[in-house]
Amino acid sequence: MNSRNVGACFAAVITILAVLPAAAEGPINISLFPPIAIVKPTEGVTAFRFDLLYGKNTSVKVVDLGLVNQTTSTSNGLQWGFVNYNEGSFSGLQLAAVSYNKGASSGVQWSGFNYAGTASGLQLAFVNYAESLQGFQVGVVNIAKTGGRFPFMVIANWKK
Repeated sequence: MNSRNVGACFAAVITILAVLPAAAEGPINISLFPPIAIVKPTEGVTAFRFDLLYGKNTSVKVVDLGLVNQTTSTSNGLQWGFVNYNEGSFSGLQLAAVSYNKGASSGVQWSGFNYAGTASGLQLAFVNYAESLQGFQVGVVNIAKTGGRFPFMVIANWKK
């Protein structure tokens, strides 16, 4: 490859990286921690996010991988990390040591500890907590503030 081709490839990569953050949503985000990321924390990610330490965006669709994953509105698809924290709703599959959803959670939460504002899918963990249970909990300790067959139950709890 001659120096002219290398220069053209380098210019193309720099142009693409400069244009991606300018969009309201980015297709891909790689984040060390905010603000060191391709997509700003005030914007969403439409396809794939990889957080080396900590990632924060308004929303993530499809795949969210990392150590600590945070969204401020919605998350859909696969969310896999040590800690998953969603200020809004989540739909899909969550895998983590701790999964915390302030809003509604539909799908599967599989963690050591699960929290959901409204759990309408399956919570599978050592400790499950739902403000409102509309689905099913399986774990050592299952707590449902409202909507559960029991407010506190071992092994399993389900919607009334």
